[in-house]
Amino acid sequence: LLFNHKHWHLHLLLLAPTCTMTSPRLRGDKGEAGIKGEKGSKGDTGVEGIPGMNGQQGEKGEPGSKGEKGDLGPAGVMGPLGPKGNPGSRGIKGSKGDNSKDQRSAFSAGLSKSFPPPNVPIKFDKILYNDQEDYNPSTGKFNCSIPGAYVFAYHMTIRGRPARISIVAQNKKIVKTRETLYGQEIDQASFLVILKLNAGDQVWLEVGRDWNGIYVSAEDDSIFTGFLLYPDDIYETLA
Repeated sequence: LLFNHKHWHLHLLLLAPTCTMTSPRLRGDKGEAGIKGEKGSKGDTGVEGIPGMNGQQGEKGEPGSKGEKGDLGPAGVMGPLGPKGNPGSRGIKGSKGDNSKDQRSAFSAGLSKSFPPPNVPIKFDKILYNDQEDYNPSTGKFNCSIPGAYVFAYHMTIRGRPARISIVAQNKKIVKTRETLYGQEIDQASFLVILKLNAGDQVWLEVGRDWNGIYVSAEDDSIFTGFLLYPDDIYETLA
């Protein structure tokens, strides 16, 4: 506005190309799609991303099939002893067993000197069998330790004089026998008996006065024998 008309006109000529508005350009029709390009080469691996947040728990799956039985593991350490249990009820009484195999008593002994003293126990001091030691050779007496039925027997050599032999049990002469023999003749006397004894009973042999012809030598023996036949309970059952 400060320029004169001459200068203004010049200014307009100078600015006209700059300030002149171009008219809008009309858009043409869309062209056809071009040919698809070739696949490009694989790019470089990108930088590892930041871990995402944990997802929500999924639904419970179906049970799997049963696996094979595993090997037996090593034995564990023995645990502490448990508390004592309550006493049980009493059982039914069992049947009576055969105790004859467990209860034994037997002996056999010979005489070492001829013509033993009369009216006292004859001391058979040559022990042939006495494992249970129920016979006492120092007294000549058998001591009953197992009540029951016993077999007692003697086999005597008799020489030069008669012999009256008695089996004594429970301090009584239960059996009495005799052998009449004179001169230098030699004979044999034997006897066997079964006696019922109680524990503590004693059994022995005696020979009578002037009738003590019991004899022994290197060729002849005189022997006293006894053994348990049945213990008391089995004997009562058989009776």
